[in-house]
Amino acid sequence: MPLKLIAIDLDGTLLNSKNAISPRTETAIRRAAESGIVVTIATGRMYRSALAIAQKLGLDVPLITYNGALVCSVSGKTYYHRPIPESLAHKVMELFKGMGWYIQTYLDDTLYVRSLDEKAKAYAVIAGVEAIPLGDALYTLEGEPTKMLGIADSPEEAGAMCESLKTDFGTKLFIAISQAPNAAYVEICHPEVSKGKALAMLAQNLSIKKEEIMAIGDSGNDVSLLDAAGIPVAMANARSEVKERAQIITKSNDEDGVALIIESALEARPQNTRSCAPLLPHQETREP
Repeated sequence: MPLKLIAIDLDGTLLNSKNAISPRTETAIRRAAESGIVVTIATGRMYRSALAIAQKLGLDVPLITYNGALVCSVSGKTYYHRPIPESLAHKVMELFKGMGWYIQTYLDDTLYVRSLDEKAKAYAVIAGVEAIPLGDALYTLEGEPTKMLGIADSPEEAGAMCESLKTDFGTKLFIAISQAPNAAYVEICHPEVSKGKALAMLAQNLSIKKEEIMAIGDSGNDVSLLDAAGIPVAMANARSEVKERAQIITKSNDEDGVALIIESALEARPQNTRSCAPLLPHQETREP
C-alpha cells in the first residue's frame, strides 16, 4: 500500500531539544512532499506557532493544532474547530486557582496568562508567540477557549493535575500529558477532540486510507494519532504508552529520528514510482 500521508508531532518529535528542526530532517520532509506525499503537522501547539514551522518547511496543507481542536490550512481556511464550553472552562480555572497551579488559555489563537512569570516567558519563547498577561481576569475570561494548558514543575505534579481534572470532570474534558524539555504539560481540550480524530477526518477529506498513513509522535497526546495510522512510529524518547502503540521505533528527536524514518520510507519505494512499500512491524530505524 503506497504511503500518501505523514503526520508529525512537533515537540519531542520534529523539534530537537534545542527547539529546532535539523537540516537533515527539513531535507527529508521536503523530499517527501516533492514526491507527492502529503506531510502535515499534528501538535498540541496553537495554530500561530505551528504555522511558522509549516511555512519554514514549505508546507501548504491543513495543520492539526491544539490537539485536533483546530484544523486549519496554511492559507487560513478552517476545516474544524471544537472549543471548550465557557462554563466548563471557568470551572477548570477555579480548580487550578484553588490549587495554586499554573494554567494558561488560548482564545482566538491568542495566548493568555495570569502574569509574565518564568513559566509564561519560557513557553512563549518555545512557541514563538506573545503571551498576554491578564492578572486575575484570566480566571473569568469570557469566550470559549480552544485549549487550556497546565504547566507542572514535575511529572508528579502533572499527574496530580490530571487526577484532579478526571475526578472533577470525568469524560467532560480531553486530558493528556505532553512532554517539554524542562516541564510537563497537561493538555485540556473539548472531550471530542484528539489528534487521531483530526487525522482521520483529514485523511477522509483527502480520500486516503488508514493503511496509507504514517504518524510519528512521542507524548501521551500522540497515542490517538498513532492509533489512526497504518504505520505508527514512536520516537526513541517517547513515553512508554506511545511506544506500546508503535509498529516502528525510530531514533530520538536529537538523533534525526524523523529524518531516518522518512528516508527509510522513501528508499523503500520501488524504482520510478511514487508509492512506498510498507515497513516491517516492530522495525527500528538505523543509520544507513
